[in-house]
Amino acid sequence: MNKKQRNNINGWLNINKPAGVTSTKVVAILKRYYNAKKVGHAGTLDPLAEGVLPIAFGEATKTINYMMDAKKEYEFTVKWGEATSTGDAEGEIIQTSEIIPTQQEIQTTLPFFIGEIEQTPPAFSAIKIDGKRAYDLARQGKEVKIKSRKVCIYNLEYLGADTFRTKCSKGTYIRSLAIDLARKLGTQGHVTMLKRTKVGNFCIKSAILLDMFDNKVYKDGSEELLLPVEQVLDDIPVLDITNEEAASLRQGKTISFEPSGLTQGDITAVKSNGKLIALCEVGNAIIKPSRVFNL
Repeated sequence: MNKKQRNNINGWLNINKPAGVTSTKVVAILKRYYNAKKVGHAGTLDPLAEGVLPIAFGEATKTINYMMDAKKEYEFTVKWGEATSTGDAEGEIIQTSEIIPTQQEIQTTLPFFIGEIEQTPPAFSAIKIDGKRAYDLARQGKEVKIKSRKVCIYNLEYLGADTFRTKCSKGTYIRSLAIDLARKLGTQGHVTMLKRTKVGNFCIKSAILLDMFDNKVYKDGSEELLLPVEQVLDDIPVLDITNEEAASLRQGKTISFEPSGLTQGDITAVKSNGKLIALCEVGNAIIKPSRVFNL
């Protein structure tokens, strides 16, 4: 790879983040490795968590919101009888209980958490309160008040050995889910293992180990590992247009078009000669660009 190619790469990497590394550190490692101008991630993983961390390069950063909105899947292990200040093994023990739930009690309780639920994010989280991160306030010993929010748990199953698998909506905190589950069972609890196994169409089986980059295992051809920008747009209808229409969209202009099967307000991925041109909003016999790609 020459320097110019590294600086202008576009696409996605499906990274398997190891435990003990922050999501920001992963971005820094890959930005340095590829000498890329613009790199971002789609959804923070706790430092102690591992698993799928989608990384966007260049023009792919314009699609991060679509990956952030995607459903996510996790596996996690709970230690019963101890609540910690952070909701995971990193924090100090703040409450204890001698009650250890049985497998039958756990199975009976799970249905209470299926569907739309109210959840309060943990104090040690990246949520902003008056412009400051909650975890910064918590580390300063200040009282952190975070409003509860609605999230959706599509599936929650017990795998045995105090380990669970769940599929959930964006904004779900697994640490909070574990805390609430423990309380419902009449005890305390915190997360000791957290693995994200899927984000949208990025799964753990195809994720690339971060060490492969950190240890310079990949040399020639590492750009071939990148997935296309539109990888995260698989559930958005595609519209093909002419070169002339593509030129207008690139200039931010609205074009006349009546796409069949789409209604006003829909979003469509517009292509010309197989190349992604823009994300457009469908209007009344028109489409107008909301995101234009320089690919």
